[in-house]
Amino acid sequence: MSSRAARFLAGICLALMLSACGAEAPQETPAAESAIPMSTDAAETPVPTPTDTPETPVSTPAETEELPEEEETAMLSMMIGETPVAVDWEDNESVDALRELCRTEPLQISLSMYGGFEQVGPIGASLPRSDVQTTTAAGDIVLYAGNQIVVFYGSNAWAYTRLGHISDQSAADMEALLGHGDVTLSLRLEAEG
Repeated sequence: MSSRAARFLAGICLALMLSACGAEAPQETPAAESAIPMSTDAAETPVPTPTDTPETPVSTPAETEELPEEEETAMLSMMIGETPVAVDWEDNESVDALRELCRTEPLQISLSMYGGFEQVGPIGASLPRSDVQTTTAAGDIVLYAGNQIVVFYGSNAWAYTRLGHISDQSAADMEALLGHGDVTLSLRLEAEG
């Protein structure tokens, strides 16, 4: 092959390679057309961390259809082990979402001792949260990291979302219920009456 033919082939190859560099990249699907719902409110959607377990987001009643009146008046009740406890629940989105989790069946959460002042366990879902710096007391129930429920038999200061307070147990009673090993927390909806 002559040097003239070799230069001609090299020129064509170079032209083809350069023309490929100018081709448009595939267009991304706009967020509005994506199959994954996107939220613009970061406070409502917890950001998962590498240590979080896979979870199912929970919608609050405001995001779902209207419920029959008798279901709307259902009271969220709690048991620690075999002991029923009275809870003054907060009026917030997190508690609404917790109620929604219990709508079809009771929720059982395995709690583990932590720090000598609390029991903590995974809810199995990510709830809406509005964490604020809080100093807790015995009987406080809080949401930690959007997916953990914490019940205190001592005190701690951290950023939590308040869920409620156990109103029928003293600090000594809470220590007796929670301070001697892991327990199971049960939540269920019961008709008010």
